[in-house]
Amino acid sequence: MPVEKRHPIPVTEAIQRVVKQDIFMDKTQVKLNDSLGYVLAEDIVATYEIPRFDKSPYDGFAIRAKDSEGASGDHRIEFKVIDHIGAGSVSEHVVGDHEAVRIMTGAAMPEGADAVVMLEQTTEGEGTFTLRKAFEPGDNVSKKGEETTVGDVVLQKGQHINAGAIAVLATYGYTDVPVYQKPSVAVIATGSELLDVEDELEPGKIRNSNGPMVQALAEKIGLNVDTYKIQQDDLESSLAVVKEAAESHDIVITTGGVSVGDYDYLPEIYQQLNAEVLFNKVAMRPGSVTTVAVADDTYLFGLSGNPSACYTGFELFVKPAVFHMMGATRIYPQVVQATLMEDFKKANPFTRFIRATVTFNGKAMTVVPSGFNKSGAVVAIAHSNAMIMLPGGSRGYQAGYTVNVILTDSSALEAELLI
Repeated sequence: MPVEKRHPIPVTEAIQRVVKQDIFMDKTQVKLNDSLGYVLAEDIVATYEIPRFDKSPYDGFAIRAKDSEGASGDHRIEFKVIDHIGAGSVSEHVVGDHEAVRIMTGAAMPEGADAVVMLEQTTEGEGTFTLRKAFEPGDNVSKKGEETTVGDVVLQKGQHINAGAIAVLATYGYTDVPVYQKPSVAVIATGSELLDVEDELEPGKIRNSNGPMVQALAEKIGLNVDTYKIQQDDLESSLAVVKEAAESHDIVITTGGVSVGDYDYLPEIYQQLNAEVLFNKVAMRPGSVTTVAVADDTYLFGLSGNPSACYTGFELFVKPAVFHMMGATRIYPQVVQATLMEDFKKANPFTRFIRATVTFNGKAMTVVPSGFNKSGAVVAIAHSNAMIMLPGGSRGYQAGYTVNVILTDSSALEAELLI
């Protein structure tokens, strides 16, 4: 088999070629409780105001603000408590001169009242309380429609559905949610050196780690994954498996078999499938031989057999393709800036992606490379939540430099930011 000639293209151009494909999933509806992780296929428009009525955001007393005029530490003003209401209840009383209604958070303001005195601002007596400061109309009151009014777009088409979006959908009574379908994924790990996870090790062999890793990465973003196995490491067997996977899936991911060796069959497989090769080399390390093709509206991702390069290829190319297919408005990885805490002296002829750990120290984000950082390394991936992105043409970086970082697993970082 002749060696394929490859010409590297910039990472950004490679990503653009992937997401510019006219490949989209159909619209469907899912139950509200199953909608997490989907992408909205329609705008969600407010059919009523939020809040639906003037309400108290605190526990306290609803009063007429004018009755508090002149209140001070030396001149406490007394109010008579005429009712007590909780959230979901409405007082039948009209608040009059120096009267008040004991009110809980979320309860509707009683008629006549226009301000709320927080509980800790009062001194309670027997059926009364006093306060020592004056209030203005509207103080401590959540006004009807102050968050949304009828006709407001509260969730936008193309928005990822998260827990907050589910709360909004529930608020407006969406038991069924209009979404884009999620693409189905096939994962094929290639290579005569691979053993199944349960197999005993043999000389020259390694267990298949890329297949389970890619499956986990896909399932993490809510995709259904089928795995395929090539029984014999030859062109005919490989072609048959890839063809079978492509006929029944929206995305086919192969790992391994994308270098320029004598036993790599993907170029011929793509040709046999009449696939359009979007690129077969990217100016990046690791994963320069990452290949992406399209055949009959199915994405074919040829990721490197090196674990780190495979991981990088999924984050940079597969995830944006998935979100593009699902109609998402946000399809690119989240990039933040952080301070590099260790020297990284390796020269970068191409853009380099380094597995790393980002932390938040209370003032700023910092980042350090995660352990052994060669493309074939496996363990470092498990200890990373990000990738440092160093531009090509640099001669290395020193501790203290500000670098761009792609967040690949922001859950731990989000937990730190909430503490």
